Amino acid sequence: MSTAEQPASGSGRILIFTGGLCGAAGVALSAAAAHLGGAFVGTAASFLLMHAPVFLAVGHVGANRILRTASLVLLVGLVLFCSDLLARDFLGSRLFPMSAPIGGTLLIAGWLAVAASALMRPRS
Repeated sequence: MSTAEQPASGSGRILIFTGGLCGAAGVALSAAAAHLGGAFVGTAASFLLMHAPVFLAVGHVGANRILRTASLVLLVGLVLFCSDLLARDFLGSRLFPMSAPIGGTLLIAGWLAVAASALMRPRS
């Protein structure tokens, strides 16, 4: 079995699963935004779709600890940010005070951690 054909590890499969869910949710929310309106729904859909490939890639790469941690930070930030936007459009209120800014800050921190992971030397 070549490296490309080897199954992902447990954490890799979870990240791939997460990427698939983000992609599916992003497409579904894009359709909802097109048919039902709601600027926040469209923004949440875009964020889900733009982050889905990150989880797929990290899941397939078998990344280092920093990159896996960065993925978790991105996921928490994505859930907070998108949940707050969706709550605004569908429920008419925020998820909780500061949930979108906290989520956005975690997304920025997660991307910085992705960048930092590239500076780490691989263990020999």
